[in-house]
Amino acid sequence: MDKEYIEHKLSQLNDVTAQIGQVIVGQQNVVEEMLLSLMSGGHCILEGVPGLAKTLMVDTLSKALELDFHRVQFTPDLMPSDIIGTEILEEDHSTGKRFFKFQQGPVFTNVLLADEINRTPPKTQSALLEAMQEHAVSYGGERFVLPAPFFVLATQNPVEQAGTYPLPEAQLDRFLLFIRIDYPSADEEVEILARTTSVAAPDVETVLGAEDVLELQRLVREVDTNAVLLRYVADVVRATRPHEGSPAMVNEYLRWGAGPRAGQALVLCAKAHALLSGRYAVTLDDIRRVSQPALRHRLLLNFQAEADGVSSDDIVTSVFEAVPEPESPIR
Repeated sequence: MDKEYIEHKLSQLNDVTAQIGQVIVGQQNVVEEMLLSLMSGGHCILEGVPGLAKTLMVDTLSKALELDFHRVQFTPDLMPSDIIGTEILEEDHSTGKRFFKFQQGPVFTNVLLADEINRTPPKTQSALLEAMQEHAVSYGGERFVLPAPFFVLATQNPVEQAGTYPLPEAQLDRFLLFIRIDYPSADEEVEILARTTSVAAPDVETVLGAEDVLELQRLVREVDTNAVLLRYVADVVRATRPHEGSPAMVNEYLRWGAGPRAGQALVLCAKAHALLSGRYAVTLDDIRRVSQPALRHRLLLNFQAEADGVSSDDIVTSVFEAVPEPESPIR
């Protein structure tokens, strides 16, 4: 890898973060995790209560990257055709013949915000998840390829669950990261009030384009991960599965542990974090940094965990404490 070229791309990524910071107050970890997911070529879920600027954050990211952006508000009456598209009847004015033409839906974009994905029935959720996995849409026997890069950010409201259709574990597993957005600090909330109640409107500048994002995704996969750390990641993922020898909290509070996609997510996002930090090899700290968003949605808690107030983040922490670190890890 050309070091000078990579450093130039990484400096542009820092500029992207700075552009988002002109609009979004705080939430640096959230912005970083969104970039890690994008750089890794995956999709992510954003979970937070209403009013935390989830939509604005995604819109600002797409502007800074000069990517097409569509937002779909998921509702109980939303149909798959409202997302992927449908056929419309058209007429050839020269011949008078009528024919069906596929009208592309909002999924044909670079950045798609699936707002409140758990508000729509499973049939519509599945249509989006198929597009996420295949990066293409099938309709009427034809296959339509989605634009590249293709990045889905789905939001969920963790408070009100009445009338929702929670994503099953198998579908949650298809999201690379599960990002939690917390309330701003006291000082950040004052800054939000100052910015949003004045006439000033920050102008977001374009920093990177679609081709730059695709190049960054390629560079992420070139980051080195030694065999020792790969074995460590495999041990961590396997330790989340309840069986004899797993940490006590895993056996007590989990019904199911993480599958192989969890290890892939850990390694890919650790590579992206290393590259974002200006390094070309993964360290143990990179793996730790991405452990919570990469694993929290891949662990199925039992009723005892809910009764005792134990979260999936607590389980992830206990697993990393229990699994022996490599004797000579790269830090």
